[in-house]
Amino acid sequence: MSRYDVFNGDADGIFALLQLRRVHPCDAILVTDIKREVTLLSRLPAVAGDQVTVLDLSMASNRDDLERLLAAGVNVEYVDHHHAGEPLQHPRLQATIDLSPHTCTSLLVDRLLSGHERIWALAGAYGDNLLAEADALAQQMGLTEAERDAAYQLGTLVNYNGYGRHLDDLHLHPAELYRALQSYDTPLQALSDPDSPVGQLQQGYQADLNQAEALQPERQTPGGRVYRLPDAAWVHRISGVFANALANAHPEQAIALMTPIRDGHWRVSVRAPLGQPQGADLLCRQFATGGGRARAAGINLLEAHSVADFIAAFEQQYPGIK
Repeated sequence: MSRYDVFNGDADGIFALLQLRRVHPCDAILVTDIKREVTLLSRLPAVAGDQVTVLDLSMASNRDDLERLLAAGVNVEYVDHHHAGEPLQHPRLQATIDLSPHTCTSLLVDRLLSGHERIWALAGAYGDNLLAEADALAQQMGLTEAERDAAYQLGTLVNYNGYGRHLDDLHLHPAELYRALQSYDTPLQALSDPDSPVGQLQQGYQADLNQAEALQPERQTPGGRVYRLPDAAWVHRISGVFANALANAHPEQAIALMTPIRDGHWRVSVRAPLGQPQGADLLCRQFATGGGRARAAGINLLEAHSVADFIAAFEQQYPGIK
């Protein structure tokens, strides 16, 4: 029998797994990739008796392979907060799905573990840009300002590391980063250790963010801002964190970042206004390869001829506060 831990390569996926394995350690094969590579169940063999844990990956995007595994006798634990599609019931499936815009996979795992590794759930929530929810949790925990700031910084940096066109764009492979963080008891320890890989992420993050902050929106309306970004490795790395930073700076506006991929195609990241975190998933699912959740969604491959249609749909979805 084999055991697999399958998780998104962003902060939410990594910190969800970190919590789970600190409470329930096991020797598992790690399956992960860049943040936007979400159809990871397709990589698993279907062997009866295998145990699979899936964290922070849309069930709708993995539906066919999930059914394939279950039919073959694989036992699956699934925890996620993205679009799930039609409910799936199966005796070998244990699913915790919550689509609320005020939660994330790290917070769902925290709930399942009764808060036993809550400091890491906090880092996951900060990394997923659930700032109000994370701040409330930090206050409830009675954290010092240094402890809270460490959770915020580490969550942001780990989330930053998950973005790229392919693994070579990342500073660290998500599985490597997860294993490195296993040796620390708190985010503050990870940030304080001069031998931690976090220092590498801090340097890369600041350099990339400095370039991103010089960019200007292509379109700006009362309801939102649209940026068309240049084609560069630093853009692909910083795009997710930059989208979150813009959303935090302009809470009454939606944010759309369009990043070139190839042959005139674009990858799109959307953040709903923090003051009304709804509709990003509905907007992106109007286009092929689009999906996500209510407050943050994206389109993996937007064809050049659809750019104007997307901008029109974005401005219709987010006309502004009236």
